[in-house]
This record gives sequence, structure tokens and C-alpha cells, in this order.
Amino acid sequence: MSDESRFDAGMRVRRAVLGDAHVDRAEAAATAFDAPFQKFITETAWGTLWADDTLDHRTRSLITIALLAALGRHEELALHLRATANTGATPEEIRAALMHVAMYAGVPAANSAFTLAKTILDTQSRGQLRGQSWGQTPRAQPEGSDPLDRGQTPSGADPLATHGDSA
Repeated sequence: MSDESRFDAGMRVRRAVLGDAHVDRAEAAATAFDAPFQKFITETAWGTLWADDTLDHRTRSLITIALLAALGRHEELALHLRATANTGATPEEIRAALMHVAMYAGVPAANSAFTLAKTILDTQSRGQLRGQSWGQTPRAQPEGSDPLDRGQTPSGADPLATHGDSA
């Protein structure tokens, strides 16, 4: 690695993929208990894996979406579906990745992931129609009224509350 530390590289890539607002929220929510875990994922997941230029961010994003869908990790899946606004993965590519999940991990896993993806992609496209970037929640809704605001899934589970916003 160059002069940039794994942590610094990880933070740079994490911000590029997930967005500054998300990373700022995760950093603010960190406690003494989970700060070592936050450092670990920033250095390893983001500073080693995602910072490696063998695969571009769009490809890594699609692989991550497929893996999280197959594993049924819906909170993290929602996070990475929203991040496609930054990685460039298109709805058509996401659909193809989820079709792959149906074949190799099972229809129930893909069905749940399709339901979540439809909700998130619809919210993102409504934001685009209102002149917002793809990853923003539409401003017309009050804070907390959109189940996708602050990283919540349609079921109401908030990844920030459930696992310290690991990504």
C-alpha cells in the first residue's frame, strides 16, 4: 500500500461508496465498546478488500448485494442497495444479481431481496425525479416518516440500532 494507511484508505473508500452522511452517522454512533470493531471493518473490509482495484466498486457492489441477499442479511443489504447510487450498479444489474441468488441460494432468499430492492430503488428513483441524487431520501417526507430514512428497512429495523452500523 502507498503512504496512505489502511484505515485512511478504508475511510476514503467507505465514504465514496456509502456516502459522507452515512459514515458520519456511523462514526457518531460508535462507542468505546464497538469502536475497535468499526476500526477493524474500516481497515479490512474497506481499506483492504474494497480499496483493492482488481474489481471496480460497481462489480464489488453487485457481488456484495448477491452475498447479503443469499445470507438473508437484510439490514446490510438495504445499506448496499442504497449505496448503488454511488457505485453505479443499475437496477437491471441488481435484478440480474438477484436472479443469480434465486438460482444458487434459493427463491425465498431472492424473493425477500427483491421486495427490499423494489422499495429502495423506488425511493431512490422518486428522489431522482425530484432533482435529488439517487441515494437521497426525498425531502418531502418529514424526518423519520420514511422507513428507509437513517438506514431503516421496510420492516422498521434500523441497522444503526441493531448492529452499530457495521459497514
